[in-house]
Order: sequence, then structure tokens, then C-alpha cells
Amino acid sequence: MPFSFTRRTVIQLAGAAFLLLNGGSVLADEALKLKFTLDWRFEGPAAPFLLAKSKGYFAAEGLDVTIDAGNGSAGAVTRVATGAYEMGFADFNALVEYDAKQPGSKIQAVYMVYNSTPAAVFSLKKSAINKPADLLGKTLAAPVFDAGRKAWPAFAKSNKLDPNAVKWQSVEPALRETLLARGDVDAITGFYFTSLLNLEARGVKPQDIAVMPFADNGVELYGNAIIVAPKFAAEQPKAVAGFLRAFNKALKETIASPDAAAMTVKERDALVDAALETRRLKLALAANVVTPEVKANGLGGVTPERLQRSIAETAEAYALPKVPSGAELFNPAFLPAKAERMVK
Repeated sequence: MPFSFTRRTVIQLAGAAFLLLNGGSVLADEALKLKFTLDWRFEGPAAPFLLAKSKGYFAAEGLDVTIDAGNGSAGAVTRVATGAYEMGFADFNALVEYDAKQPGSKIQAVYMVYNSTPAAVFSLKKSAINKPADLLGKTLAAPVFDAGRKAWPAFAKSNKLDPNAVKWQSVEPALRETLLARGDVDAITGFYFTSLLNLEARGVKPQDIAVMPFADNGVELYGNAIIVAPKFAAEQPKAVAGFLRAFNKALKETIASPDAAAMTVKERDALVDAALETRRLKLALAANVVTPEVKANGLGGVTPERLQRSIAETAEAYALPKVPSGAELFNPAFLPAKAERMVK
């Protein structure tokens, strides 16, 4: 009897020890798997997502998040729409376009990361394109899917220009800045923190570049947002809220220490230029994330009136068959409390 008791006790203690030693594995097995798609490659602006994963913020919310690179916002929306990914990061205007053309998709944005569109017009100062009206009669280059090119009618309308008074040259993304640097076109459209750095990489000095951000020229469009598949939002609302809490925490840390946050991009892709991506991240934060509106109202949210105006801008610029409702496309219910989203 004593031997039997001792053996049973040993077995019980061994089992308890196993659970304690392997608690992390057990918890990991129980974590909810979530596939997340970026809109583009692993570059500086992806840092908050990668930081949330590397620091265990997603894991602390019971999430096992896989983050994949993307091939454009339209592709990111499609990935989420088809259920291949539960959540993603995409240009809000690509979501507006998708919803207008695919009624009833019910995909929603749940956290507005870029408070303004990063789209901008770039030219060389020697071309003397100093204001929107100077673009009339000029040749602009951009891919057909470029956000700035697609939103050009909104830029033109805001500045009382004929949208057809410029000539567009369709190019591959890799050639866009090269054509401008060589003087083969008068201007280009592109994301501010992408085309600016690409022009510099092609030998153009910063002081020789003229930039007209859409947001500074009357365009109210929002930029990139975190989007979620309707099925996942309905079945796993706590997971969506947990993802946003983790991301919000990482974004605030990124804003406070962008140099450190940018290193997570280097950790994910050893081939990236850490200094370049740190600068790209800082440009994105300053121009599109920490705006006066965000300082007043907090990260992640929107102003309903502006949201509806921006959707109307997109619908007109993209010649969409309908103007979607802002309440249908942006759902603030999963956002962390406003106090947690405030930044200086």
C-alpha cells in the first residue's frame, strides 16, 4: 500500500510538473490562429504589426497571428473578402470600391491607421509646377491601379481643374520615379513616403523635389485601415477587439520610438535597408498617422461627417455605381477606449 501511494503521488507530481513546464505550449495550442495580410511588402509602415507580434502583444490576447506581405490594397481586400485571410491592411478607398462593385460583401474597416491618404503629386522643381493649376497640359505617369491616379478626379475637383486636362502615361511601379528623374514625364502620383524615397534613391536631391500631397490640397480621403472579414467579426468579436488592442499598443510604442520599432522590419526581412525603412516609417507617421485630427480625437477612429464626404469623393472619382454608407464600411465597435488611443 505505501508503495502504491508513493507511486501514485509521484505520477501526480510528474503530471503537474509537465503542465507547469509546458504551459506555454499548451497555451500556444489553444491560441486562436489568425491570418493577416499587409497591403504591400515588409517596409517601415508595417512596423506596428510586426512589433505587436514580436513583443507578444497578440499572444497576450490569445491570438496566434501570421502576417504576410501583400501585392496592393485591392489584393488585400480580395484576400479578406474570399476568406483566405481573417483580417488585413488596405487603402480604405479600395474597400469603398470593392463594396460598391460587390454589394453585400459586408467587409468593414475597424481601425483607421492613416488619417489621410498618402497620395501626392511629385515633380522636379525645375519644371516650375508649384500649384495644382500648373499641372494643366502636363504628362503624369503612374500605374493604372495607383491610388493617386485613381483619385485624381477628386484632386482636380478640389482645385477647380479639368480632370481631363492632363495626359496619363501608364507605367510599372518600378519605372515611375525613374521616368520623372530622367525628365521623361512632367510629374507622377504616388504614396508620399514611397515615391519621395524612390526619387532620392535615383539620385534626385531632396531640395529638387516638389510635392503636392492630396491631403494638403482639399482632398478629404482617408488612407489605409485595418479591415476584417464579416464571418470572422461575427464569430470572433473578442478576437477582433483583442487584435486592435494589441496593435494600438504597438502603434503608440512605434510613434514614441520609431527607430526601435523599425528594427522589427529588419528582423522579418534581413534584406531591407534599416535606415531607409526607419525614415519611411517616420514620414508615414508624421504625414498620415499623427495628424491634428488624430491628436484631437485619438488613433483609429474617424469623423462620421468627413468619412461620408470622403466616400462620396471616392465614388465620384472612381465612377462607382453607388455611394456606400460610412456606417456600413467603418465599424468603431471594436476600437479600444478613446483614452487608450490618445497621442500628443
